[in-house]
Amino acid sequence: MQLLISNIKQLVTVDSGGMPNKSGRAMRDIGVLENASVLIENGNISWIGNASDFTNTLEPDADVLDGSSYVALPGFVDSHTHALFGGSRENEFSMRAEGRSYQEIASQGGGILSSVNATRTATKKELKKAASRRLDAMMKHGTTTVEIKSGYGLSEDAEIKMLEAITELADEHYATICSTFLGAHAFPPEFKDRHSEYLDLLCDRLLPYISKRKLAQFCDVFCEVGYFSVDESRRILEKARTHGLALKLHSDEFNSIGGTSLAAELQATSVDHLEHISDDSIERLKHGKTVAVVLPGVSFFLRNPYAPARKLIDAGIPVAIASDFNPGSCMSFSMPMMMTIACTQMSMTPEEAITAATLNGAAALGLSDQVGSIEVGKRADIILYQIPNYRYLPYHFGTNLVSKVIKNGTILEF
Repeated sequence: MQLLISNIKQLVTVDSGGMPNKSGRAMRDIGVLENASVLIENGNISWIGNASDFTNTLEPDADVLDGSSYVALPGFVDSHTHALFGGSRENEFSMRAEGRSYQEIASQGGGILSSVNATRTATKKELKKAASRRLDAMMKHGTTTVEIKSGYGLSEDAEIKMLEAITELADEHYATICSTFLGAHAFPPEFKDRHSEYLDLLCDRLLPYISKRKLAQFCDVFCEVGYFSVDESRRILEKARTHGLALKLHSDEFNSIGGTSLAAELQATSVDHLEHISDDSIERLKHGKTVAVVLPGVSFFLRNPYAPARKLIDAGIPVAIASDFNPGSCMSFSMPMMMTIACTQMSMTPEEAITAATLNGAAALGLSDQVGSIEVGKRADIILYQIPNYRYLPYHFGTNLVSKVIKNGTILEF
């Protein structure tokens, strides 16, 4: 099956140059082609170039889409979300508007544990139905690859329920979905004074079971004051690695306690948040392969400091942007909105933001050989916009500018 998108007004390829990610000045090189064409065959990209150079013979039943009014970009890769959850937390939004902090709300029974109660109560069918609707909406906004974490179960049965739901969604939904086990999101109430026993549960029961049933590709830990210490995080992540899971880490969101250095040491695929990253941790990231994932929407939503994206990029560290879509600290999945915030509040250029939301997001999931750029051999995940040029996308914020979504070579209808 063939699809030719011909005469594209402006094609942004984010060509990787054979590398798994872009860093430093290379993040500004997004491979813009004018009046270009893309040939898609059996869901993958087979040819890219100037429209005038296209000489391939099309099959009789090939589809041709006139791209002359479109700007084309790779589908966004949102490498950090908590898109499967029960309930909502708009009451906490009101509390923050009155001046209460995230930590204060959590200490009063809100925060993560509020979502835990709602998620434990919900059935797997209910969780899947709600998450599927969210995934549909994310795709309408141009996100074609999504990571989804567990972590709102925090019990053996509830965490497995969440991971089964995510795994089933990965089989059933058009979006490409990666599953992350985040049983170390917080200590559940029933283990409030028995932390070592909860660690035993995670390491000795859940991780072996999750690995055996292939319910997750990654293991993540919230390494933060009041949550999991560096030593506790190390134990969980090292055990996860022995069971074949790749590693991620929530680090430096509120305090710098050494989580990012641990991520660099263990060669985690990504380390996320980084609002309070230290100069020493930046230096350690410079010498590793870990992708730094910044979450602009969280700082915007919580009125917290922003991660030093400019400093990270200038240090030569590959930076990705993700939404951290979740009910407590960023109830938005719009990657263009995250790009706008990154440009206005974090001193990123539009080109850097595009790279961070596509190729480097894919690298943060270990998928940059498959998605995140428009290159021959990769999946045909392409978003078409009727806008003047690519810089218009983060510039005109607060509205959905997507005209067409192409996923695995199929033009989706919503």
